[in-house]
Amino acid sequence: MKRLPLDNTHFEGKNNAYLFDGDGPTTLVDTGVAVPETRIQLEDGLAEHGSRIEEIEQVVLTHFHADHAGLAGEIQAESGASVLVHPEDSPLVEQDEAAMAAMNDQRDQLFAEWGIPDGPREELLGFLENEATISGNAPEVAPIDLDASISAGAETLDPMHLPGHTSGLTGFVRTGSGSRELLSGDALLPQYTPNVGGADVRVDGALAKYLDALERIETADFDRAWPGHRDPIDDPSGRARTIIDHHRERTERVLAALDKLGPADPWTVSAELFGDLENIHILHGPGEAYAHLDHLRAHDIVERTTDGYAVVASNPDLDSLFPDSEQ
Repeated sequence: MKRLPLDNTHFEGKNNAYLFDGDGPTTLVDTGVAVPETRIQLEDGLAEHGSRIEEIEQVVLTHFHADHAGLAGEIQAESGASVLVHPEDSPLVEQDEAAMAAMNDQRDQLFAEWGIPDGPREELLGFLENEATISGNAPEVAPIDLDASISAGAETLDPMHLPGHTSGLTGFVRTGSGSRELLSGDALLPQYTPNVGGADVRVDGALAKYLDALERIETADFDRAWPGHRDPIDDPSGRARTIIDHHRERTERVLAALDKLGPADPWTVSAELFGDLENIHILHGPGEAYAHLDHLRAHDIVERTTDGYAVVASNPDLDSLFPDSEQ
């Protein structure tokens, strides 16, 4: 496996595409955004390892976001590569009009529910419209079978569904390199904590799903993780536990915000947590606050009222909302 760092238009740092070559299908895991500069970087990275876009036989995607799937359509058009992605994300990779319209309708409904004011909402919608240009041409997609291994070059990849950041986010377990390693996509990043709630508005119970994914990564005790951004993670279990603890601490901050503000909507809570927001953070901030408020509501610690979310349980046992440490 060869790691190909690629620039992007997002804040998480350089994307990673991963090249698998050898006896099996020449495979690329994730592609980067569909902009000329990233395309050139991808071509240069492939050439460094004796390969070309025309030789890619298979593209495997961790999830639908453009910084991971943007170039998939171009690659498929030039090489005839198959494109694999989890079935819950495949309609968005294919840019299916009905699926995209349904997601946008759900997004607009949540924007109103979250209480995003008109000014920031217009700024965000303009940002999202510009970002749509990096999604590239739509490929034809085949769904990943979670119960079947994927032949990739000289290796075998076992899919591991890790929802939360998106509904279909999938990691891939490498076992043929003498160690157990995880291509984690954006489920596990070395520096940032992946956004939940705003990154994919389709996910119900996003924080609960993500905590379950993190617990499974922690208990799997992988030797290394290869993330969707930045450098490899040498202690995936420890990093997963750090992110779980981060969300435990953020939940305390959400409750403290409600104690201070009284009943409040996610936009108001996010302002208390993060301050002023701009561009994509106008989505991610209240989305994250909503994910935490929804998690608390599901455990009868807060309730949603006409005035916003309000605390209804005194001295709640927050530890019971989060996975226990297995390390």
